[in-house]
Amino acid sequence: MALIKKVRGFTPVWGKDCFIAENATIIGDVMMGDQCSVWFQTIIRGDVNSIRIGKKVNIQDGAVIHCTYERSKTVIEDNVSVGHNAIIHGCHIHPSVLVGMGAIIMDHAVVQSNCIIGAGAVVPAKMVCESGYVYAGIPARKIKAVSDDLKNGEIDRISNNYIKYAGWFSEDESDKP
Repeated sequence: MALIKKVRGFTPVWGKDCFIAENATIIGDVMMGDQCSVWFQTIIRGDVNSIRIGKKVNIQDGAVIHCTYERSKTVIEDNVSVGHNAIIHGCHIHPSVLVGMGAIIMDHAVVQSNCIIGAGAVVPAKMVCESGYVYAGIPARKIKAVSDDLKNGEIDRISNNYIKYAGWFSEDESDKP
């Protein structure tokens, strides 16, 4: 069973049809919507500030979601995929975003809708990633526009696939004697 821990009077809450892996950790002031998935070895640590996660968000294996005490909360809106080993820290991610594997998004950064943050990219503090673009590099910079093919073939496809993958684990649980 996942480590779900109350801290400073806050207990994590989540919506319907969510999958939380057995070795995921969710702590404190965390609120998550419906159809989310929190994968293996992920940490969502709302001990020092609030973390708000919308609907249909997948936070993949080894990712860390955190914030800064009395300075920056974390907001991840609907239909967002956070790739393996990404770090999301005290920032705001708007709907329909793909954050690549190992990417880092820092305090007070804003990632607007329909963006892709490339694998390994570092979005520095206070940067605004304009809607509809791919950002990559260290520090991240605008690379190209997100085409309809990229939006449908990557942002939407990955988000939808993770709902399917999470369902596999629910099915497996119901098969146990």
